[in-house]
Amino acid sequence: MVSLLMLMLVMWRTRSNHPNLKTHSSQCRRNAPVSIPHELYEPGDLIIGGIASQIFFHYNPMHFREQPSQMFIKEAIVETKHYQHILALVFAVKEINRNPNILPNITLGFHLYDSYYHAHMTFKATLDLLSSLHEHVPNYKCDDQNNLAAVIGGLGSETSIHMATILNIYKTPQLSYGSVLSRGNDKQLSSWYKMVPNDGHQYKGIVQLLVHFKWIWVGVFVMDDDNGEIFLQTLIPLFSQNDICFAFINRIQKLTYADGMIDLFLSKWETFPSLMESKVSVFVVNGAPPSMENLSLHLRFVDLNSPIGKVWIVTAHWDFVSKTYQREWDIQHFHGAISLTIHSNQPAGFRTFLQSVNTSWAKTDSFITDFWEQAFDCLLKESNESEDSKTTCTGKEKLENLPGPFFEMSMTGHSYNIYNAVFAISHALHIIFESSSKLRLEPQNLKAWQLNPFLRSISFNNSVGDAVRFDENGELIEEFDVTNWVTFPNNSFVRVKVGSLDPHAPTGKELKIQDENLVWHEWFTQVPPVSVCNDNCHPGYSKRKKEGEPFCCYDCVPCPHGKISDKKDMDGCIKCPEDQYPNKAQNECLPKSISFLTYAEPLGIIVVSFILSFSLTTVFVLIIFIKNHDTPMVKANNRSLTYILLISLLLCFLCSFLFIGQPGRGTCLLRQTSFGIVFSVALSSVLAKTITVVLAFMATKPGSRVRRWVGKRLANSIVISCSFIQAGLCTVWLISSPPFPYVDIKSFDDKMIVECNEGSAAMFYCVLGYMGFLAIVTFTVAFFARKLPDSFNEAKFITFSMLVFCSVWVPFVPTYYSIKGKSMVAVEIFSILSSSAGLLGCIFSPKCYIIVMRPELNNRHHLIPRKYQWK
Repeated sequence: MVSLLMLMLVMWRTRSNHPNLKTHSSQCRRNAPVSIPHELYEPGDLIIGGIASQIFFHYNPMHFREQPSQMFIKEAIVETKHYQHILALVFAVKEINRNPNILPNITLGFHLYDSYYHAHMTFKATLDLLSSLHEHVPNYKCDDQNNLAAVIGGLGSETSIHMATILNIYKTPQLSYGSVLSRGNDKQLSSWYKMVPNDGHQYKGIVQLLVHFKWIWVGVFVMDDDNGEIFLQTLIPLFSQNDICFAFINRIQKLTYADGMIDLFLSKWETFPSLMESKVSVFVVNGAPPSMENLSLHLRFVDLNSPIGKVWIVTAHWDFVSKTYQREWDIQHFHGAISLTIHSNQPAGFRTFLQSVNTSWAKTDSFITDFWEQAFDCLLKESNESEDSKTTCTGKEKLENLPGPFFEMSMTGHSYNIYNAVFAISHALHIIFESSSKLRLEPQNLKAWQLNPFLRSISFNNSVGDAVRFDENGELIEEFDVTNWVTFPNNSFVRVKVGSLDPHAPTGKELKIQDENLVWHEWFTQVPPVSVCNDNCHPGYSKRKKEGEPFCCYDCVPCPHGKISDKKDMDGCIKCPEDQYPNKAQNECLPKSISFLTYAEPLGIIVVSFILSFSLTTVFVLIIFIKNHDTPMVKANNRSLTYILLISLLLCFLCSFLFIGQPGRGTCLLRQTSFGIVFSVALSSVLAKTITVVLAFMATKPGSRVRRWVGKRLANSIVISCSFIQAGLCTVWLISSPPFPYVDIKSFDDKMIVECNEGSAAMFYCVLGYMGFLAIVTFTVAFFARKLPDSFNEAKFITFSMLVFCSVWVPFVPTYYSIKGKSMVAVEIFSILSSSAGLLGCIFSPKCYIIVMRPELNNRHHLIPRKYQWK
């Protein structure tokens, strides 16, 4: 607070002591108006008028107790850097007058005033340019000393619009050298030309710059005036379209009324430090002199332990401009700032011309006195008043010794625009006088409005080779420079061009920037800096909006099961293609593996081992029975049925190979149907053997009629008929809805199951159900025949084999449909092998034991019980 009070005291003590700046109290007289205190005039055949913006005043608001024209302003502060604008115009006019190829025999003059950043003074200066010299009488021409051809000005939109309001009445060409935001009625101002591209272009360029560096959380400083509102109206939709959010919008007040300055500082004293210390890394500034002074003042008195690095992105209005009381202020806050500056170049001889400027010019140039005193912090001898704290200027001071914020020796963008404006006017005049040479048009007879059609179509290259021409809206066709501001502890700075913005380039190619050439504030640990509301959502997470916060502020939530996010800050997670699955981190999709039961994997090897073992066992049993086919044990219970049963069991074991390997069309057709038919033959054979046993003992009763049914014919009929029914079911299945290869991509996340789709579940259940029916019938018959004489009776073994069969296939159905993939195939193979092995073991192991191990029992005497032998 003490620093603030000291600042206010310094500002009041630095009031200009120029005699012309005192308050005037003379009565209002029409023929003796208050003169404008700053003026630079050089006569010529044709005059180029100009209104600069070099002097700024802190003044109190009008209270209408005095006549406004007499209530002149007390507090004068010079924008010393803007004195180059005046010198650029003088340099350009002198260069043209020395050039014999442009306007020969015609001398250009100039007449310059200041706008004082005030509408009243701007209107007054404009009217003075249109009036006779030093006679404030518009619409009357009392002499020919002020033959005005065109007017150059102003620096900002507000000044330019005030000038255009009057100049357009007379169709006097006006060439604005500062940024001007296009308005709806610009086309009606046909005599207004802009030496810079439209401000809307650079606003779009700022958004492209933010998008380029992925800065989406941005603080904005704007002027608290119409231009600031237009800036926001332009920027808000552009931000929304590019997913950029405003962290805050801070309006910069113009330091106009001295009485309100303390209130202004107190109102923002608490809020401004919090803005600077926020996590916002990027500030966008739309400011023009003198509104930037407010921002500098706040930064000066923000109570921070150390400078907090920010990226300042500023418009072409902005420049490092220091006032007298800001001479020692640190500009390190702005180190690494990026601006879209007006394109400039360096005409030959301009630096030499600046070196020739000295205090002797004060006799004709009323601008230089205040400039010199405030730039070098001294008093000229011509001053009528003195201050103890200031020394007298020696007159040997050099402009090149001034720091950059006070004056630059290289031509700035605004000065370059003035230079081009003078040449544009001169070339247009040259064309007019060349085209009317036969009519001998005299300069004093030229009307300013006659220049407009020639200016609209003007096209030339200036002395440094840059093209100068206007588009259909009267705006210069030019690009912006992307400038990086590098500051130093001694308050000097360097402009580094790091890119360009061409508004007329194809869409998406307007901005060109060399990231590697950018210099950032040393406070940043990461370059380029990051400016986001919260940390990025990494791959594997998606954004979820925070309630009540801008859309740039969000929470990061993990992707749901089955989805991924492979980029930062994705709005939502996405599903992988059907043939891919998310990895564990859910940040990429991996190809699904193809899964089926193979011969090479452990499970496949085990299954193949069992198949071969059971098959070889069956073959071994078959060989035993063939080699002992004439023995009573083999002949008992129909030798043919035994062979059919053994062969069908062998085929059942071998059918299991159809379930191993990648399913194809052929294997899918044969899998279930071949097993169904072969196993039905085996069950039919067992049923026939059981019925044969029952009929054989029924036929032993005296007078039994069953004797005629006993024999091979009945057994063969049972096998053929029962097998034919199953074959019929399988045929209908293959014709109506045949099985086919199918890739199951949904059952597992990380693999695709290649399997056989049964085609018709109903037919599959019919085939399976028919086998179950045969097993139940066989079991029932065998159960009732289990107590027949042991030596001839296989019923008890068949009963037990059917129990094994049912214990395998009853749980098969729920298990089969509760698992997926190769496990499901393995379960079916296990069921086939188990049930077939049960039949083989239960029926043939006792017989093989007698044939191989106890051959002495393999005779008729031991096979027929004694009571039946006696009978």
